[in-house]
Amino acid sequence: MSKPYTFVLVHGAWHTGEHWEPVAKNLLAAGHLVYTPTVAGFGEANPEVSHADGVDSIVQYINDRDIDDFVLVGHSFGGTIISKVAEAVPNRIRRLVYWNAFVLESGSSINDESPAHYREMVQAGTTNGMFSLPWNVWREAFLNDADHDTALRAYETLCPTPVTMLEDKLDLTKFYDLIATGQLKASYLNCTDDTAMPHGELAWHPRFSSRLGLCRIVQMPGSHEVIFTNPDALAIKIVEAGRD
Repeated sequence: MSKPYTFVLVHGAWHTGEHWEPVAKNLLAAGHLVYTPTVAGFGEANPEVSHADGVDSIVQYINDRDIDDFVLVGHSFGGTIISKVAEAVPNRIRRLVYWNAFVLESGSSINDESPAHYREMVQAGTTNGMFSLPWNVWREAFLNDADHDTALRAYETLCPTPVTMLEDKLDLTKFYDLIATGQLKASYLNCTDDTAMPHGELAWHPRFSSRLGLCRIVQMPGSHEVIFTNPDALAIKIVEAGRD
């Protein structure tokens, strides 16, 4: 068994902390301590929640439980959350792990760094400040390694995302200073079959991983949502990405 670690797992857009349950089960069985908070604004259909509110909810979660010396994992949109959480509690974090996640340039938003067709999709599909991912995009680009029934069951568990979370521009000056000075260590976990970002110059890796300086790269087969198709292997790779 590997050395036990403490993991805080931060979900992506359209998800909640409950989606981590199959991965958390594997990590717990291996002797690790696991926390799976839900970011404010998810599962509650509140379009007034800002990105900063989401970050504050995770910082409060960590502080309330006095979680220390932990590996902070962010999936997709969750990468933007963990970067800002790292600015708030850098001394508590053992390592950052970005799993097919956004590592934004300072001053950018998720919409700024997404393909034009995604920006257009969000603009056209927003209702009352909330955006739900269309089924065809989920099926073809996000969960492309699942059979139809698995993809549909997973899709039915998703929740809308406050559009402000995708539009808010983030000042990441402090984050990049912490990375550059080595005060934060980072890993990038890349699923090689992930087409949620189209392969090529807009692909997750190396576009986002290259912004992390001296960064451990861990790769595995699977889609953007391998959490639904192979959570056992994902748990193993999270440990590999998070180890000392």
